[in-house]
Amino acid sequence: MAVVLKDRQRHSYGDYLQWPEDVRYELIDGNAYLMSPAPDLAHQDVAGEIYFQARQALQGKPCRVFIAPLDVRLPKRDEADALIDSVVQPDVLVVCDAGKLDKRGVRGAPDWIVEVLSPSTASHDQINKRDLYQRHGVREYWLVHPIDRILTVYLLQNGEYGKPDLYPLEGVTPVGILPEIAIRWDELAARLPKDY
Repeated sequence: MAVVLKDRQRHSYGDYLQWPEDVRYELIDGNAYLMSPAPDLAHQDVAGEIYFQARQALQGKPCRVFIAPLDVRLPKRDEADALIDSVVQPDVLVVCDAGKLDKRGVRGAPDWIVEVLSPSTASHDQINKRDLYQRHGVREYWLVHPIDRILTVYLLQNGEYGKPDLYPLEGVTPVGILPEIAIRWDELAARLPKDY
């Protein structure tokens, strides 16, 4: 099942706030994408483990780590919240600028974003979100492929991601922009189902 558009209308964060809370959407350039039902256990295990390790690594440091669901509003300029047309809920994210945090979540690009891929969202995360995160200046973007046990890493350089680096989900992978975080994969990978 692919990611589904709500409709063909253009939407803003003002619209988004009026929608029922029991159905979750993300907005990308005004297009509302229906989010999949609750992720499976392996997806949650991967996201939770990355969050846990990052949280431990950042203890006592100014950067803060968060886990979905949390609204990340990506304004194009200084528009009011109600007019923002891109709102996403990354699986795991780190924000180092406390000025981007408010009671509604995050306003502005996080420093590091991790998306855990599932078959229904993989192309959306690899294309639509990658382009969105690049345009808004997310400094490092990770795509974790639990099925293939591969990590794809994009680093922002001169405003572009360029060619990604690929790593197996084994050993230790440091976050390029936050070297105090180094994700240990072996125990997590051993827990992933073989028939994922």
